Order: sequence, then structure tokens, then C-alpha cells
Amino acid sequence: MSTPGSTSDRGNVADLAHRSVVALTGAGVSAESGVPTFRGPEGLWRSFRPSELATPEAFRRDPALVWEWYDWRRQQIAACQPNPAHQVLAEMERAIPDFTLITQNVDGLHQAAGSRKVLELHGNIWRVRCTACGWKGEDRRVPLPEIPPRCRCGGLLRPDVIWFGEALPSKVLEAAWTAASRCQVMLVIGTSAVVQPAASLPIVAKRNGAYLIEVNPAETPITPFADEHLRGPAGKVLPRWWARHLPAE
Repeated sequence: MSTPGSTSDRGNVADLAHRSVVALTGAGVSAESGVPTFRGPEGLWRSFRPSELATPEAFRRDPALVWEWYDWRRQQIAACQPNPAHQVLAEMERAIPDFTLITQNVDGLHQAAGSRKVLELHGNIWRVRCTACGWKGEDRRVPLPEIPPRCRCGGLLRPDVIWFGEALPSKVLEAAWTAASRCQVMLVIGTSAVVQPAASLPIVAKRNGAYLIEVNPAETPITPFADEHLRGPAGKVLPRWWARHLPAE
């Protein structure tokens, strides 16, 4: 394993502007901005676990209850701001022509920081789609004036996110898989590396010869595969790493 700043490290990530770079982000990045995580105690709402509400079955059974929870989540996220990790990733997109940002997060904080090309594996909490006519659109109203919200056609709207038991959008997953397969450098940032299929993307990259950098305060299942480890909160360690490898203008 190379250490940050070593000769091996500089050789593998040198001249980032001319390399294919992928960043995969998870809940840890958003948690630094104050967004509650599904897996932490702060994710509980009225004693419900997320796994009890973020399902098609729960929505069919009680759409108002599910939307009350999402309205609560949306209000929490609306009070959060992008942190330095989000900002660095937006800078990387501007500086590296062949850069792909893949996220498991649904909060839209990457876009708020300035990222434009974001592959959202699990959707976006600020988008809605109609269960009747299929219309999709953005709705940033907080709190929602009507719960559950309805489409102009009269159909129920649902959050445009991936629920437990649902398949990821095929086009987004295919694009993520392609990016992981061909990248030369992959940063795995703030993810527990246990939720599939996202957890497989770093392995795909590694098997295809990518230099793997894990950014996480703790070890994860990806740790043994990583070439470099940046231990600590992403908002602190990622800006320092980027400052060392910033492409020359």
C-alpha cells in the first residue's frame, strides 16, 4: 500500500487532467453536512426505521405516512449546505475533462456545490414522479402544501428515489459500470461499501487496473483492495489530497 505523497502515489495519480477519474460517494459525505443517515439513530422518525417506510409496499399501504416522512427529510436537507468535500468534487469536474461523479446520495448537495454531471444511483429526493401518467419533475417546496402531493392528472406523486426492493435505473447503472470499468483512478468517499450494486463498482475498477483511493474515517470492506487510504472526514482530508494533485493550468 502506498502512502499519500510517496513516489508510487504521485506516479499513479500524476497528471490527473489527462487521466480518467471516477469518484463514488456515499452517505458519509452528506453526514458531514448534517444530513441524517439511514443507518444511524438520527434516521429514526416516529419510531419507524427507514426500511419500513422506503418501500413500494409502504407507499401503497399509506402514501400519506410515507410522504410525511419524506417531507420531514426534505426539510432537514433543505437546511444543509455543501461541505468542502462536495466543493472539491465540483472543482475536480471542472479541472479534469474525463471525470465522472457517481453518488448513492439523494440530497442534491453535489449539484448545490456546482457539480453538473452526476450519476445518481438512488435518485433524487427533490424530484417527483407520477404513479399514474409517469410525469417527472422537480419540486423543492418545503414543507409540501399537500400530503400526499398529486400530479396535474390527479395521480399520486412519489419521490423519484429508489426504494428497498426496487431496481436501480438501468441507464444510470450502465453508465456507472462503464465509468468504473475504464477509469484509471477511483476515489471511494464516505461509503460503507455494503449496499449493492454500488459496493461492487470499486472492485470492477480495481480488476480493470484502476488506482483505488479510499476516503473514510473507518475501515470498510473496500479497505483491503485500496492502494491508498485517506483516513478522516472527507471534508478535511479530500481538500488536502486535491491540493497536492491539482492539475497545473
